[in-house]
Amino acid sequence: MSAEILTTAEMAAADASAVRAGTPSLTLMENAGRAVADTIIARFFPCAALVLCGPGNNGGDGYVTARLLKARGFTVRVARDRIGSGDAAIMAERWDGETVPLGPAALEGAALVVDGLFGAGLSRPLEGAAAETVAALGAVPVVAIDVPSGLSGDSGKPVGERVARAALTVTFFRKKPGHLLMPGRQLCGALVVADIGIPAEAASASLFENGPSLWSYPWPEADGHKYGRGHCLVVSGEEHATGAARLAARGALRIGAGLVSVASPPDAVAANAAHLTAIMLKPFDGAAGMAGLLSDRRINAVVAGPGLGVDGETRETVTTLLAGRAGASARAGATDRAIVLDADALTSFQDDPEALFAKIQKNDLHGRCVLTPHAGEFERLFPSLLAESASKVEAARAAAARSGAVVLLKGPDTVIAAPPNGDTPAKAAINANAPAFLATAGAGDVLAGFIGGLLAQGTPTFEAAAMATWIHGDAATRFGPGLIAEDLPETVPAVLRGLKP
Repeated sequence: MSAEILTTAEMAAADASAVRAGTPSLTLMENAGRAVADTIIARFFPCAALVLCGPGNNGGDGYVTARLLKARGFTVRVARDRIGSGDAAIMAERWDGETVPLGPAALEGAALVVDGLFGAGLSRPLEGAAAETVAALGAVPVVAIDVPSGLSGDSGKPVGERVARAALTVTFFRKKPGHLLMPGRQLCGALVVADIGIPAEAASASLFENGPSLWSYPWPEADGHKYGRGHCLVVSGEEHATGAARLAARGALRIGAGLVSVASPPDAVAANAAHLTAIMLKPFDGAAGMAGLLSDRRINAVVAGPGLGVDGETRETVTTLLAGRAGASARAGATDRAIVLDADALTSFQDDPEALFAKIQKNDLHGRCVLTPHAGEFERLFPSLLAESASKVEAARAAAARSGAVVLLKGPDTVIAAPPNGDTPAKAAINANAPAFLATAGAGDVLAGFIGGLLAQGTPTFEAAAMATWIHGDAATRFGPGLIAEDLPETVPAVLRGLKP
């Protein structure tokens, strides 16, 4: 299955491209309805089915579905309040079964409801009979055509107060953002993407569903050595807050970095030393001490933030990291290290986030720095951006453009967005494999370490962030109930075995 995700506008363009290439729009509608009918027939015994048909193309697909289900032994009624025009009207004329007024009463006796009221391009709240019918759906299984009615295909959010909840959704050609962004992913239920005859070249996307097709794990060479797999440095907080850094360090080591070190302030050396074995310990004292550690050019990735503390000292440490040189060959003020800024490293700049962004851009770190905020941290760095953006994807993209960093906006629907690069559309990905078990303390620290470990191995920044996020979700799924953050690094070997060609 293609990883491309199309917005509603891009999907409309793909439809139009297919028509221009010689596939009649009526054929596309017939194919769409047939795909829905085939999906239902494969999953349900013949029963009393009610097909809700709106006035647009979504309703046209519904009429086709109704006709084909009737031919396969289902008892089918169509509920509508008006007939639209164009292809939908033609398909309505081809329906020769029972038709009833749209409304809650139509649901009586239905064992299955096919929702063909409104598709992904809906721009206004449901109202009238459509809203009343959706509100009355209850426990009857619902199969949605394209998206559940009332859901935005672009944002994954309900357009108004009323939205259908489907057990199964059948969409066409490519997924849309609303199929993967929350709460849309839950409202869609199981998702089937059907081929309806649109050529693959009709897709033009810069948004993707995160998965192994977007990246490749950096498998070690037979003649390699540990320094060839990179050296990741994780910065620890004070004595009372060292666990987060060790979680990140363990994640970096498990995901394949050749060496991992924890940079420890003086008062935390004993606490860290008591818990570290394969991970090295490097004491440092303040920004000057950090600068000294960074003189080791073999350190090619740094993770800062977990347990670091929200204060001026953290700001100074981050400033030193962003300005650090990778060695004498680096030009003044620049670094070829990749840097992951998480948690406290982000919140420490909440009063002046533009200062952080200026440091990233000034020190030639455009695209070599990863910011990993959850929604609260994102709001502190980019006030109101999430609320004012059309979708979580657009918010992450805008944040990447403003900061000059790859932005990983965490959540059950994590979005990874790269900063723009000239005229090339900025790549973004939605991660949809995170289970509920990941909502546990320390899981984000491990994710930061995963990213740092992959960056240390030379993985490009966007790909490292995307790969780490997917591995993080897959590890949590494999472990299952009872997961705690310490389990995530230990489950990585099983995930990697599954990725091995």
